[in-house]
Amino acid sequence: MTTKAKPARKIEPGTYEAYMHDCPAVALLSTISNRWVSLTMCTLGANGDAMRYSHISREIPGVSQKMLTQTLRMLERDGMVERTVTPSVPVRVDYELTPLGQGLYDLLSQVRDWAADKTDDVDAARARYDTRQVDQ
Repeated sequence: MTTKAKPARKIEPGTYEAYMHDCPAVALLSTISNRWVSLTMCTLGANGDAMRYSHISREIPGVSQKMLTQTLRMLERDGMVERTVTPSVPVRVDYELTPLGQGLYDLLSQVRDWAADKTDDVDAARARYDTRQVDQ
């Protein structure tokens, strides 16, 4: 018995459903949930002004040059960050949030603040869970 696969459902712009596997919103959620994306967005948003690459790099402990470059390029492509090159010696490159990026920063900064506020509660919950697992 052969079965035919269901034809792919056409998704109209503006009607995205993030729980659908083939929905473009899933890819966007994957991007913005990336550790380096959230740290980069929060760094740029907290500063409020354009920042040079080296300044961003110093503000994010542990990020490699390659990862920061990839993250900034991805954010620029997605319209979250604007990159401005000023011809000088040496060339000056600044990054700042676009209005779209500012909207995402507003949300991510709330998540960052929640995480800072609730870390002790989560650690306590983990300890309780781990204790229960050992006892079983």
